[in-house]
Amino acid sequence: MSEAVHVGSGKVRELYALDDERLLLVASDRISTFDVVLPTDIPDKGRVLTGLSAFWFARTRHLCPNHLLAVRPDGRSLECRRLEMLPIECVVRGYLSGSGWKDYQATGGICGHALAEGLLESERLPEPIFTPATKAQTGHDENITHEQAAELVGAEQFAEAERISLELYRFGAAHAAARGIILADTKFELGVDDSGRLVLGDEALTPDSSRFWPADDYAPGGPQPSFDKQFVRDYCESLGWDKTAPGPELPDHVVAGTRARYVEAFERLTGSSFGDYLAEPEVVLR
Repeated sequence: MSEAVHVGSGKVRELYALDDERLLLVASDRISTFDVVLPTDIPDKGRVLTGLSAFWFARTRHLCPNHLLAVRPDGRSLECRRLEMLPIECVVRGYLSGSGWKDYQATGGICGHALAEGLLESERLPEPIFTPATKAQTGHDENITHEQAAELVGAEQFAEAERISLELYRFGAAHAAARGIILADTKFELGVDDSGRLVLGDEALTPDSSRFWPADDYAPGGPQPSFDKQFVRDYCESLGWDKTAPGPELPDHVVAGTRARYVEAFERLTGSSFGDYLAEPEVVLR
């Protein structure tokens, strides 16, 4: 890493500058819940996020260019092009869950999308909807209306971001469905390259940026089992923790159960064994 200069830290990733045109994104094994990074790591979580992102980047170039240049041999680092990132989160929802469910209960809609009355939690929506959010520096991202998002990025760029995000969601949802997984919702981050094109950046269609549910267990009317950090959230909720730092240590069974969920999502979605990926990360690009 001697050639790289550290330029930033996120909840999960470390960001390094390789030169004026390239960045290195290194995914740690940290896990956050309720916006607090917990003191216990989940082994190989960062490699799952990196491998899955690379897998999707390689398969969605026909829908939208992306920032991926190479996967490093450690399996947790991506060399990427620098982009000027949009100041909004590009969220697509195919099912009524999470903050979308809370908004629906309060207003009967989400981000200005009016929805039918009487929908159940986790129910499939008639069509996927684009529900932008702000990028919060601290705390939760906040859902905003299309009009508010268009003010932030411009009407033309907003329309293009919506089109790209919906296409990416539909592609990912169809691929996941064929493997027995429901893609309930997901978050994309788009940036602008030197030519003014919108480019997919950050991570893509991972258990950290998406809700993946096992299709066999799907039953609308409440929360669903998932391949993400819900297992950790549920454990932390059971402790009566006040959701402020420092977070609780995770016991071994929660660590093992969470790692198993991430690895299962990786293997089902990519069709590759996680062991094969660890031995040769570029397997996900083929």
